Amino acid sequence: MKKAPPFKKSLHFTEAEFQDRRNRALELMKRENLDGFLLLKQESLYYLTGYDTFGYVFFQAMYLHGDGSMKLITRIPDLRQALYTSVLEQKDILIRSDDAGSNPVSLVPKVLRDFGINSPERRIGYEPDSCTLSHRLGKRLEEAVRGVCTLVDHSDLITRELRIVKSEAEMRKVRKAAYLADFALVRTLKLAKPGAYEGDLWREIVGTVYEGGGDDPANENILVSGNKAVLTRYSTGKGRIERQLTAEHAAVYKHYHACLMRTIPIGGITKLARRMHEVNVLQMEAAMEALKPGREIGDVFEAYARVADENGFRDQRFNSCGYSLGATFAPTWMDFPMFVRGQDVVAKKGMVFFIHIILMDKATDTASSVGQTVEVTEDGCVPLSKLPFCLTRRQTIAAWKKVRKEDYGFTADEVDDGEDLRDVEMSDGDVDEEDYEVEYDFSDYTPSASLGDPTQGA
Repeated sequence: MKKAPPFKKSLHFTEAEFQDRRNRALELMKRENLDGFLLLKQESLYYLTGYDTFGYVFFQAMYLHGDGSMKLITRIPDLRQALYTSVLEQKDILIRSDDAGSNPVSLVPKVLRDFGINSPERRIGYEPDSCTLSHRLGKRLEEAVRGVCTLVDHSDLITRELRIVKSEAEMRKVRKAAYLADFALVRTLKLAKPGAYEGDLWREIVGTVYEGGGDDPANENILVSGNKAVLTRYSTGKGRIERQLTAEHAAVYKHYHACLMRTIPIGGITKLARRMHEVNVLQMEAAMEALKPGREIGDVFEAYARVADENGFRDQRFNSCGYSLGATFAPTWMDFPMFVRGQDVVAKKGMVFFIHIILMDKATDTASSVGQTVEVTEDGCVPLSKLPFCLTRRQTIAAWKKVRKEDYGFTADEVDDGEDLRDVEMSDGDVDEEDYEVEYDFSDYTPSASLGDPTQGA
């Protein structure tokens, strides 16, 4: 008879790091004059305890008391999930009823009273801007705690003051994700020839991350070609590669995201596509120059916009050019804050951002983009991707051959047992053989969107 292996928690950070995070959360609660905090965002729960689940699609909450005590309210499928993935013990978990007539939030006032919270004068922070708390459940929660406490909206407190700046242990996971993102792009481009089936490319962009020990991204990746290459959201349906390919994907390691974006001309390069790419690179250089500790991150957008406008591409640019990244859960990998006009968040060392530089020509549906994940350092920012902004797929693959795994800066702790990443081989032919001119006849072409800026003022 075989002896069963012992139960062992699966924590991806030390208990000391989790404790330090909770201690800093308690300091914030004290600063905001809060008696406790009702944590509703899955990102907050993962950050503070390691609790890893998609069960937040149903109501769950964790109460953090001012003395550091915790109590998780969840459903029975997540009991073992919490015990396996987090620092929580069974005494810290309450299981709510799944009965059809049950009230999902009914245990909240019980938990609060158990901790001595029983007066409107007691201030409890909470995160109403979360996936687990629908508008209907939010109203039921307000009704359930009426007279027990006063709820104070602090939806952004954990994100803006704690999660936004990464520890060194977190950064190693982001760097591993950046390595997987580069690897996935190169393996995808290996197949990106005229007439290739997009589904085969998807296999590489997703499978590479799995083979490297990674996770699903918090939203769908994007891989589109032809006239659809101007789309910057996933949509169902897969065709054959033609004219141009846009890929925007995230590699994910222990839920930490690193994004990458490229538009690659297929079957020759038009003068417009070449010029747009040149401007993209100038925009990226200007955006990275603007991303420095002590400066408001809205300056990054202004740099992106200025270079586009100065080069005659005002109508082709977007109203944003990226956002923060971290350990996020569905429905989106986009974290707070975004690079937009007027964003006053000040950059700090240890922040991680995805800078996406996009120009989309409306008259011809010509796409052009470069994007990479960057880390804010003591005096600026550095790219975590090691791939240069090549214009063709073959040039990109050739550049990858000069990159070393050690360049990314993660350690053996970020290498999972059983990883099986197989590199790509260069096919025969000259590195620059795809770098040639081509033009298309757009004389009777009907573009997907009308010309001009569609943005409406409030």
